[in-house]
Amino acid sequence: MAEPEGVRVHPLGLCESDQVGAGTRVWAWAHVLPGAVVGVDCNICDHAFVEGGVRLGDRVTVKNAVLLFDGVTTGDDVFLGPNVVFTNDLRPRAHIKKGPEALSGTRVESGATLGAGTTVVCGTTIGAYAFAAAGSVITRDVPAHAFVAGNPAAVRGWVCECAERLDAEGEDTLVCPACGKRYRRDGDVVEAK
Repeated sequence: MAEPEGVRVHPLGLCESDQVGAGTRVWAWAHVLPGAVVGVDCNICDHAFVEGGVRLGDRVTVKNAVLLFDGVTTGDDVFLGPNVVFTNDLRPRAHIKKGPEALSGTRVESGATLGAGTTVVCGTTIGAYAFAAAGSVITRDVPAHAFVAGNPAAVRGWVCECAERLDAEGEDTLVCPACGKRYRRDGDVVEAK
């Protein structure tokens, strides 16, 4: 099988999709199935699995042993740490065969980070620039800029686009101690000022 133009596939990697953007790298023992859509400048590391119904944005990092199943969609600049696992069936049974229409999708919005060993239960949306601590189990939607941890994952604070924890500067204002960027907070909605 010919590699898509501008894509580097390690001799021990397998990229069966023809919808992979230039500058993307697929490393040893990684497998990208036909039908998967992968953006430009992505990095698909060793032992990662990308099923045919997956859509990855540009500059997405998929670290070692990440499992992406049909229905997972990411925005740009998403980081998926080692051993992140996505599910796509809330009630799986080996003896019940389901088509794609019966599976639940998951969306990871631009700039989000999922730490090593995070498990994502299907049907959830992870907001832009959210950050899941290593070992988190995501069972419900995660707001933009939220820092979540635990099983089930719960909001423990807020993070900047640069990934630093945000400090409260007032009742409705958060500020990044590293870069100085300021955010407005209204309940679970955090957005740049």
